[in-house]
Amino acid sequence: MKFKVLLIMLWLLAVPLTYSQEANASKFGKGLFNLKGENDSWSMKVGLRMQLLGTSNWEDGGKSEANFLTRRARLKFDGFAYSPKLKYKIELGLSNRDQSGASEYTSNAPRYILDAQLKWNFYQNFELWFGQGKLPGNRERVISSANLQQVDRSLLNKRFTIDRDFGVQLRHKFNLTDKFVVKEIFSVAQGEGRNITSGNLGGHQYTGRVELFPFGSFAGKGDYKGADLQREAKPKLAIGVSYDHNNNAVKTRSNQGSYMETDNGFFETNINTWFIDAMFKYQGFSFMAEYSDRTADDPFAKNSDGTLTGDVVQVGNGLNLQTGYLLNNDWEVSGRYTNIELDKNITGKNQESQYTLGLSKYIVGHSLKVQTDISHLEIDGGNNELLYRLQVDIHF
Repeated sequence: MKFKVLLIMLWLLAVPLTYSQEANASKFGKGLFNLKGENDSWSMKVGLRMQLLGTSNWEDGGKSEANFLTRRARLKFDGFAYSPKLKYKIELGLSNRDQSGASEYTSNAPRYILDAQLKWNFYQNFELWFGQGKLPGNRERVISSANLQQVDRSLLNKRFTIDRDFGVQLRHKFNLTDKFVVKEIFSVAQGEGRNITSGNLGGHQYTGRVELFPFGSFAGKGDYKGADLQREAKPKLAIGVSYDHNNNAVKTRSNQGSYMETDNGFFETNINTWFIDAMFKYQGFSFMAEYSDRTADDPFAKNSDGTLTGDVVQVGNGLNLQTGYLLNNDWEVSGRYTNIELDKNITGKNQESQYTLGLSKYIVGHSLKVQTDISHLEIDGGNNELLYRLQVDIHF
């Protein structure tokens, strides 16, 4: 009820502001409208986006199902407050998938808030971020779901991502040469994911990332967007390495997955995750590669008497390779190969390999597009699956 009241208030506020600021109405895909305060003391861009998805899944043995859903529906607000050096971002999720995951650790409430961050450019190329947002993990996760090359992210992201958390991030960039750019990020976070309200149960999560741009920066921030919509005139390459240490983690996938409960509280173990990734673009061609590896000091959750609880840390590694070519008429053909090898002796899960062929039509870039793909999932010793998806994206 409180959230509905908030939406109504935002709407009532937006209507008169829109009329009074009609000259600042945004171009399609750049927000519903842009507002500026008196004497340029603040600004706000209001955005809305949704993804409408249909899927069909067939499994060996004859089992099949079809689903239609609003995959994502989100409100976004960003701008600056007091000074252009102090920026903010708020993103709210409205779909069932966006809000799912409520538990006693999130006060049994829908998880409306995706991002809520302040970003302070306090000195030259240094920025301090504070609040809830994406951690500097794998490239595919940091790419917005609005800017994906295929219908959704890969199995690597599903198994290994460290996603969002609440904490502090220090960011910096500098030039080695006129073109060679280096970016560094260091983060300290709570370590249990987003919207946690019951306090930190284990230790804290520490993440470091370094990115190298030997041929200079990408046009239009294309290093974190799927497809080469900018049609880079010269080759552009980004190489990234991330290391994440979750101290005394209490979940099966670092700050993701399920809690490892025992007879006297929670099982705690140190979990370490590596990510190595790259993005290359040139004249409509794009290629992205990612590798991840997760280890744990002790992957088996135990009760106080040493007996196993049945929960285990999902240790193992994954590889994702993805490429695409954008035609002159803004149709793109893309392909993806993903391999997941969780440690079977620990997790009991077999190796998975997935092959995906995608087709996208970019009507107004990523702001209005239709995407479809078909995937074949091979599971060693298990039932193989065939998945077809069709999705429409629209972003205001």
